[in-house]
Amino acid sequence: MALNTDDAAVCDGQLWQKFCKRLSEATATLRHPGAPTSDFDQAEGSRYLSRLIRLGLEIYLESGDPEFPSFYQPSHETAKLGGDNPDNLYLSATISGKHQYRLRGNIGSVSYLSIGSKANRYAIDGTMPSTGELVGEQFCPDKHGNFNIIVSVTKPEDNQPWLPLAEDSSMLHLRQTFLDRRRETPATIGIERISDGPSVPPPADPTVLANRLMAAADFVVHSSALFAGWAETFMQSPNQLKDWGQDMFIRAGGDPQIFYVHGYWRLKPGEALVIDTPVPECEHWNIQINNWWMESLDYRYHNIWVNKHSVTLNRDGTATIVIAKTDPGFGNWLPTEGHDEGFVLLRWVRASHHPVPTSKIVKLENRSP
Repeated sequence: MALNTDDAAVCDGQLWQKFCKRLSEATATLRHPGAPTSDFDQAEGSRYLSRLIRLGLEIYLESGDPEFPSFYQPSHETAKLGGDNPDNLYLSATISGKHQYRLRGNIGSVSYLSIGSKANRYAIDGTMPSTGELVGEQFCPDKHGNFNIIVSVTKPEDNQPWLPLAEDSSMLHLRQTFLDRRRETPATIGIERISDGPSVPPPADPTVLANRLMAAADFVVHSSALFAGWAETFMQSPNQLKDWGQDMFIRAGGDPQIFYVHGYWRLKPGEALVIDTPVPECEHWNIQINNWWMESLDYRYHNIWVNKHSVTLNRDGTATIVIAKTDPGFGNWLPTEGHDEGFVLLRWVRASHHPVPTSKIVKLENRSP
């Protein structure tokens, strides 16, 4: 909903009124087919939309200048979307295929590191296709872990590490994935534009600011609609995990090195969902539970996920995960934290193969440890 010069009037509160009116359209997400209607779930849904507003303002308004990019967190502990990964530290930067950039940093000690260039269309149609990708070893770190990467449409002539851009690239998205956050050193990264351009930002242009503000509102509407659509799709197969096809996740900004398995769970009192899966050779894997709004539950205080490091495997090397209100006394328990329904997400990262788990509902009072 970009504004032209005539529409971008900021006097008399007109811009703010347009912004608030556009945000109000995200109410459709709270009323989406299948959305839970309890006071608890609707309150979470309203909080979710408020979190998207925070993210949208950070992405489009505060960090929206591709000539002076900086890294920000597009998802974190208190602002989430799209099945955010509790093991991840996400960093993004606004860029343009018209420019050339340099990335400098250190890879730290994280289990998995990747960066992609994306055509960020979340404020247009809720998609974010990949236009270039690098993973850990392709950062070509020196013996101290330091790296220097060129980001551009054209490959550099001196064979430096290169992250490709397309003409419509507009975002860089860095994933660093931990096995154990308490013991690992995060990667560090900085970005600078090295193509021609101003040395300092010009004074704020009212039309530019207006368009960025409205892009933030569009982001809230389109991103919430996207994931509500996913929710409606996953609900077609209750209490099952499925490979829904990877293209839909890559279009939304997913990492091509990750295989995503989603499912919808709904439990009656006394029930648990028992998930069993082989565990392939892989760089990383985890499984988590989300609320209906596709937010991970509060992993700061609750063990709502298990990963390659924290899992307790069965004797045969398989894993059993149990989603339940109370501790079932067997398997790896993921507590529902007040929810009767939600989604479960499994990631296989650079895995030898991609098992799809089996699942079944059990009555806990009839199940021995």
